[in-house]
Amino acid sequence: MSFDHLSPVLVEALTARGYESLTPVQAQVTEAEAHGRDLLVSAQTGSGKTVAFGLAMADELFDDGRLPFATAPLALIVAPTRELALQVSRELGWLYARAGARIATCVGGMDASRERRALNQGVHIVVGTPGRLRDHLERGALDLENLRVAVLDEADEMLDMGFREDLEEILDATPETRRTLLFSATIPKPIAQLAKRYQRDALRISTVGEDRGHGDIAYQVVTVAPADIEGAVINLLRLHEPDTAMLFCATRDNVRRLHARLVNRGFAAVALSGEHSQNERNHALQALRDRRARVCVATDVAARGIDLPSLSLVIHVEIPRDAETLQHRSGRTGRAGKKGTAVLIVPYPRRRRVDGMLRGARIEAEWMNAPTANDVRHRDQERLIEKLLAPVEHEADDLELAQRLLTERSAEDIAASLVRAHRATLPPPEDLLDAGQPPRRERGERFEREGGHQERGERGPRREQFDDSVWFRLNIGRRQNADPRWILPLLCRRGHVTKHEIGAIRIGPSETLFNIPLAIADRFAEAIQRSANADGEDDSGVAITPAPGGAAYPPRREKAPRDKAPRNTLGRAPGSDRGPRGPGGPRDKTERYKPKPYGQRSPRRPK
Repeated sequence: MSFDHLSPVLVEALTARGYESLTPVQAQVTEAEAHGRDLLVSAQTGSGKTVAFGLAMADELFDDGRLPFATAPLALIVAPTRELALQVSRELGWLYARAGARIATCVGGMDASRERRALNQGVHIVVGTPGRLRDHLERGALDLENLRVAVLDEADEMLDMGFREDLEEILDATPETRRTLLFSATIPKPIAQLAKRYQRDALRISTVGEDRGHGDIAYQVVTVAPADIEGAVINLLRLHEPDTAMLFCATRDNVRRLHARLVNRGFAAVALSGEHSQNERNHALQALRDRRARVCVATDVAARGIDLPSLSLVIHVEIPRDAETLQHRSGRTGRAGKKGTAVLIVPYPRRRRVDGMLRGARIEAEWMNAPTANDVRHRDQERLIEKLLAPVEHEADDLELAQRLLTERSAEDIAASLVRAHRATLPPPEDLLDAGQPPRRERGERFEREGGHQERGERGPRREQFDDSVWFRLNIGRRQNADPRWILPLLCRRGHVTKHEIGAIRIGPSETLFNIPLAIADRFAEAIQRSANADGEDDSGVAITPAPGGAAYPPRREKAPRDKAPRNTLGRAPGSDRGPRGPGGPRDKTERYKPKPYGQRSPRRPK
């Protein structure tokens, strides 16, 4: 594609950067139809949208092909996170370097006084986060009276993070004649309302269908037992051995826990979350770029704007809240035409939710079992053989040392020692509790309610019901692929008990009942409450609650036979002062039915 329609200084920058053609979003925002108009653009992460709005706003910045003297800002770019703002500043830095543009970055965690000095000295472009920009605006350090173009990058994420008031105050302080460019991966209703308020006759551009970001990303779904999630993460890292991998968790606590687990297992890992300072985040990102660290554990917000060219594997340790978050996370890899892999780790009870999410996002994913320890060892052997058999030029010192080893040991002993030394440098894989998928319900199959899977005509082991026990309930059943093989480890982990302290397990269509000895029931209930979140569920969405009736679930007692009093011919029991009960007979209106107090009612028995 020719760059003739672009400014010469920008063409020089693109050519020096190695650009041979523009991406679809870059080509559409620079067409004649988009010239001078407000733009509402849908573009996926990694599609080159930073350079796209850098090219789109050039006409407003240049006067006769040159930038004017730097005074008040001419362009304002608002980004949701510090990392994304810094990345945008770097991209615009090389794009406008030959034009002599002065760019100021205003983000939280940096020295605010230094940012104010830079603004007072005069800039052409300001890039910042909503909170810091609003702070400079209220203090009078940021003058937007001469602003010609405003850009909102990742607008959907900024609204999700609660920056709507900040954005409105910033945009209200800009001239009405400004040009507004709004870039977002998706256009939900809040984004459409924001665009309607602050844009005029906006041109709608969407490249999601053309470069949705799926072509260069291979999606995989790994189903595991809830207790095997961290073990599956370790085995996936060992199986793929990526140059750089990013693991996504939902909360800071989960990031901290998984990061500590990986470091203890020997992985070179760093963590990114809201609890880390800007210096800590910069050191972590620099370690990833220098290859001193290969694994990054992060939350969704902390990973915004991170661009690592060597990132080839993304693992969703916790399921994304929606399809947009899934695409944002996965978009960290498969950038600029490079191939990447995105793996979702899905506990068995969440299979249907993830399946619906993938269908809604039109993502074709490969469903598979978690890699076992044997799979990892087999892959290690293949990698080692490939590495040793690769043609290399040996140094004279290495050949001399090899000859010396051959005089003292056989070639087989030397090769075995080499393999052992190589394995010692690698983190050991995990032995998973259940590496296979749960059994599917098919016609003609029967399932053992009290102990496990039971095929037609077979009888599996049964778990005995305790005599003095209390029943508890799980909010999952056969419809959620509940199976004792992974329910039993889940109960042991959540309740801090052993498998011998769990009695019968009865799996129903949508719930599961199990009983615990009465002596440890209180301790078990306290443990499951501590291990649950505010909604009463664990990370995989499984809730454990006392069953209705609780201790009333032991076997039914035999009722003693009750003698029936003879009745007279009028339907009245001997000695009774009530009238006859026959049709039309009088009834004593003073005697009414009185229900028993709630505590005296008989508990319901399970159907």
